[in-house]
Amino acid sequence: MKSVSTHEAKTNLSQLLARVEAGEEIVICRRGHPTARLVPIIQASGRRRPKVGTKTSDPIVIEVAALEPMTDDELRTWGL
Repeated sequence: MKSVSTHEAKTNLSQLLARVEAGEEIVICRRGHPTARLVPIIQASGRRRPKVGTKTSDPIVIEVAALEPMTDDELRTWGL
């Protein structure tokens, strides 16, 4: 992680952004103290869909027991 002063950040913003786009993180310091961090934004690769089976069209099956109240032992296990 590279640290730069605010003056250096203003002077070299385009170069710093190119480095950030390449995956580097840049810390901007004011009077020697870290003030901000430039980090790359990770773009989503489209709409995400949950995968349950081998196909996204497979139905989700919930066992009836999963809907029943928890026993006292199960509640203690979860710290409730």
